[in-house]
Order: sequence, then C-alpha cells, then structure tokens
Amino acid sequence: MSEYQYYSFRAVDRRLSASEMKQLRNISSRAEITAESFVNEYNYGDLKANPRDLMRQFFDIHVYLSNWGSAVLMLRLPKEALAAETVNAFAVDGYFEAEALPEYWLLTWSLGESENYQDFEDEGSGWMARLAPLREEILRGDLRSLYVGWLQVAMAEDTEAEMEPMELEGLNDLTAAQRALAEFLAVDPDLLAAAGVGREAREKVDTDAVDAWLDKLSPGEVREYLRQMLAGQGAQAERMLKRSFAEWRSRVSPVTRRTVLELRQFAEQAQKVRLVREANARSKAEADKKRKREASLTILAGDFAGAWKKVDEEACRSCASAYDIVCRLLVDLRDAYALQGNPDTFRRQFEQFIAEHGRRKALLTRLQKAGLR
Repeated sequence: MSEYQYYSFRAVDRRLSASEMKQLRNISSRAEITAESFVNEYNYGDLKANPRDLMRQFFDIHVYLSNWGSAVLMLRLPKEALAAETVNAFAVDGYFEAEALPEYWLLTWSLGESENYQDFEDEGSGWMARLAPLREEILRGDLRSLYVGWLQVAMAEDTEAEMEPMELEGLNDLTAAQRALAEFLAVDPDLLAAAGVGREAREKVDTDAVDAWLDKLSPGEVREYLRQMLAGQGAQAERMLKRSFAEWRSRVSPVTRRTVLELRQFAEQAQKVRLVREANARSKAEADKKRKREASLTILAGDFAGAWKKVDEEACRSCASAYDIVCRLLVDLRDAYALQGNPDTFRRQFEQFIAEHGRRKALLTRLQKAGLR
C-alpha cells in the first residue's frame, strides 16, 4: 500500500502577510498556499517543518491524517478562552494535550496507530471543513469537544477507576462538528451514547441560579464585562461570563462525576439498544424491499407474453450486454410466475427458450451462474 499523508492549516483570526506566505513557500514548492491556508498531500516524503511550529507562528487550525491510521487535530485559541484548570482536567498524554503559549493555548487531539485503525486515504479535504467549527464552539464556551477527546481514555485498558473530568450538559446531543471529531478519533459510538446518559442540556436557563450568581458579582466585574462589550469584544465577554457562571455553579451545586467503569456499563446498555434498533431497521428495509419487488412482479405478470418476446429479442442480439438483460428478465419472470402460483408454467416456457437458444454457450453460462439451470 502506498503512503499517504495530508496536512492542512488554516488561519482564522488574521490573514497571512506576503512575507509569511513566502516563508511557507520555502517549506514546500508543491503546497497550495493562500492568505488563509496551507495544504499539501504526500504520497512519498514528508512535510519539511514541524506542524507545531507552524501553528505557533501562523495558523489557528491544523488537520493531519495518514493512510496508516494516524490523525491529529490542533486548535490555537486565545489564552482567555479556557481556564488552565479546565484544560488540565481534560489533558492526557497521547490523547489530548495542551501547550500554554504566551498568548494562546495550542490544543492537540491525537489518534495514533491502534486497533481503531482508520484508512484516511483521499479523505483529507473533507475533514478540515467538518472539524473547523470546533474552534468557534470552544470560543463560545462549549467544552464538549474536550470531553469527546477524553473518551479515548475511557476506551483504553486499565482505566476503569478513572473519573470523568467534569460534568457537561448536552453530551446527548452533540453538534455536527463534535460528532465528526468522535469519528475522526474513532471513539466507540456506544461509549459516545453512554456519555450522554443523564447529561441532557437544560431546556431553559435557570433564572434563579443566574440571579443568585449576578448578585455575587462585584461592581468592578460588571463594569469589566460591559467595557468589553462596548469595545467590540462581545465574544470575549460572553466566554468570560459563561466560564465564571459555570465555575460558580460547580461550587454551589457540585455533581457526582462518573467513573470509566460506569460509562462502560452504560455503553453495554447502549449497544443492546443500538443492535435492536439496527435489527428493526434491517427488518423494515427488507420488508419494504419485498413489497416493492412484489409490486414490480405483479406488473410484469400483467404482460407475460410481452416479457417473453423481450427475452427472445435480447437473446438474438448475441452480445454480452444483451445476455445480461436476458438473465435479469428471466429471474424476474421466474419470480413473477412463482408469485402467481404458476412455477410449472415458467419451467415449460423456459425449456422452450433453451431449446431455441441452447447453442449460445455464453448465454447458457450466464444462466447457470444466475441459478436458472
């Protein structure tokens, strides 16, 4: 199998300068480079730079994948987007890592070569589009993608006693980008469903809790939030407000975190539900297919004479494509006669057909493969 590697980088917060694009061109003469992106595919060789260095200097999103199953997603976010204790709660070497830069967090989700091997060959360009929204979600205070990355830990051996990093709402209803991340990291779908048990999003904001929190804010804190909004930093103010409220609520209303063992038990239950659902779906699909087949055969039975004439005409064309049509028509005729309760009539007609066209060896071979002789 040939080697395949895909590297994609995207700048979000600012465009690259001409000088920066020239630096990138010196790294690769083949890459597609714009003021917002750097993309390259390799069937041999490798990128002549460290992706982390490129992220530290130029970019906000990076997707890497290979056809031997390795996959990496990197996001660079402003430092104020995440509290250090939150990042550290989810960080696990080899799965989800966070590097503290002077002004940014550099977050890295990784899928190494493992039993969860995926062949990503020729799938590169689609993953960037699917995963890129995660950055904006985190910036708006949605931490569920961090939890999805942590679930890889729950799939590893000897982790039953591990506790989930924190309680997050809405794990039962992930965004499209979060579901894409789970697929990208080969997270067990049953474990993903288990994570959502008891973690539904609240239908409406708890106004009593919000009012109690607002009463605790100092005038200085309120002024700072308002100042940020007036300065056009509304997204930053929203992140800080949500983070402050979440931290306050976790202190006044602590919840019981689940162990990996409990999640695995939920996953076993989810698997049973999924298997039943899939079996029901298969049964329904088979029943629908049978109904459509019988309806088609009933129509065919309305003109048996015309169908046999078509079979004879196609056989006389004496070519491979015509013989294929003959086989399909004869199978349909056999089943239509059987549906009408007249299989013997088909057999007599078929024997007459063979008597007339028995010299066509290629046709006879096809009829035998189709189970008609």
